[in-house]
Amino acid sequence: MRRATMYYMAKETMSIRIDPEVREALDGVASAMDRDRTWVVNDALSTYLETYRWQIEHIQQGVREANADKFASSGEVKKVMARLRRK
Repeated sequence: MRRATMYYMAKETMSIRIDPEVREALDGVASAMDRDRTWVVNDALSTYLETYRWQIEHIQQGVREANADKFASSGEVKKVMARLRRK
């Protein structure tokens, strides 16, 4: 739903320089999706920013836990490592 409503929100113009190969690939994706280049770029940027925000949020949570001395015990680490090795 987020992306569907995003397309109709107010827009601002921004100019960027891209390699010709990137523009060609972008145009190919837009054509395959039957969308314009602007829609594809906005969708890609939104997805990137969503992922980046998620990563930062989890890194900051880890730093807060480390600052509060909330670490896994060596036994907990060994359990997880053993489980991962079985996969």
